[in-house]
Amino acid sequence: MPDSPAGPPAPPIPLAELLAREELGLRRIAGPVHADLLWVHTSEMADPYPYLLGGELLLTAGVQLTDADTYVARLVQAGAAALGFGVAPVYDTVPDALVEACDRHGLPLVEVPPETRFTTIARAVWRLMAEARHRELRRVTRAQQALATAAARPDPVPAVLRQLAVQLEGRVALLTAEGAELHAAGVRPAPDVSAALARLARVVAPPAPPGGTPAPGAARGSAPVAAAGRKPSPSSATDTRDGTQLSAYPLGGSQGLALVLATPRRDSGDHTVAGIAAVLLSLLTAPHQGADAAGRSAALVRLLLGAQPAEVAPLLGEADNWTVVHARRADGTAADPLTAGALGAALGSALSDVDRETVRVLLPGHREVSPQPGWTLGASEPAQAGALPAADTRAARALGHAEATRTPLVTHRPGIGGLAGLIPADRAEAHARTLLAPLTEPLAETLRCWLSLHGSWDRTAVALKVHRNTVRQRIARCGTLLDADLDDMDVRTELWFALRQG
Repeated sequence: MPDSPAGPPAPPIPLAELLAREELGLRRIAGPVHADLLWVHTSEMADPYPYLLGGELLLTAGVQLTDADTYVARLVQAGAAALGFGVAPVYDTVPDALVEACDRHGLPLVEVPPETRFTTIARAVWRLMAEARHRELRRVTRAQQALATAAARPDPVPAVLRQLAVQLEGRVALLTAEGAELHAAGVRPAPDVSAALARLARVVAPPAPPGGTPAPGAARGSAPVAAAGRKPSPSSATDTRDGTQLSAYPLGGSQGLALVLATPRRDSGDHTVAGIAAVLLSLLTAPHQGADAAGRSAALVRLLLGAQPAEVAPLLGEADNWTVVHARRADGTAADPLTAGALGAALGSALSDVDRETVRVLLPGHREVSPQPGWTLGASEPAQAGALPAADTRAARALGHAEATRTPLVTHRPGIGGLAGLIPADRAEAHARTLLAPLTEPLAETLRCWLSLHGSWDRTAVALKVHRNTVRQRIARCGTLLDADLDDMDVRTELWFALRQG
């Protein structure tokens, strides 16, 4: 069900806290033990129903009390939280009929001694509310700081969800409008709770209508911006399942995504904390606007229709050169489109992609690539659009080298000057093709990687993600096919020169 209108400006006060104030001398004599007080109201009307907002502790001396059962029934109908009855000056004791009516209708009844004024009770309630409000503000502030710290981590979306699960002591998840789970944290709930959360996600982030176009950066199948005449989605929705409190919030920056929560209770401040997390996640999942979205779409269409990369490069920006970055999580965990987008934004580009565990980012211009906490990066040298496939290969090699040497960032640097510069490029390439002709591409790549890592079997295995015995077998095969002693430094030097031409 959608959220109700905003409540009072302070958290509710448990009736037990008010009864615990010994100086007031209050005593519960009928009705349930638990009740939450939102206000204090004094009335001697025979029927105060029209003037009650709900959640009140209604104080009365029973001046016009005639029919106790009807009186209590009307209070319950109005949503009063509890009834406080003063035993002076009209009555010496609380009427038995009122006690019985409160027990029958389930309304807490509190006896107010003659020496306790109603204004004293009201001041005590406001004081308790102020203290509760202060506790809530401190809790929300601490949660906000913790969530902001999580948002600055290398994996901001999962980190924010994990921190939110800790703050609310429950299950939190990021769902698409169709109920697909992108990220989650906390103990997985029962299937019926998960199904209810998926329904709430559809309430706040409805699926796209047939033929609808998702907003830029939204997940596949996500909802577009609301069409003209279409009822806007609510800002949040709530439900309950077997005592579990369920909530859902739409992510404003990415149409079709919803933050859902399943918590054992709904404490004061939880809505604020969840709202802060929803804002952070909206920013983290929103499409980066560094390049014009229409230009990117046009470039994609032209590529699909057969255009060459150099022809569509101007649509992606004014850069003449591009740097390719390959990245993997330093802890070995898999990446995802949201994490890839966050890394791209940190590097300053909206052009990112993820293939299994590897993220690829395309940076326009001669931008300096800087290490990113929690990531291992490999970057190519700047290349023109037509040379991007080769730059992509070099970025992959640089990433492998970075992982093998446990370096946060390795940038491929082409050989410039030196002895290699004395040989014409065409002659060097012809010699390399002749020398390396016996080798297949996997063998040549293994040999190149092995030589770049000074013949280390273990580091080469890490860089290529194969077993060290596989590296040994491939290198031995290279030596056989080339009929060369790979322990000879002269042979290694000549092979390295040839491999550098590729």
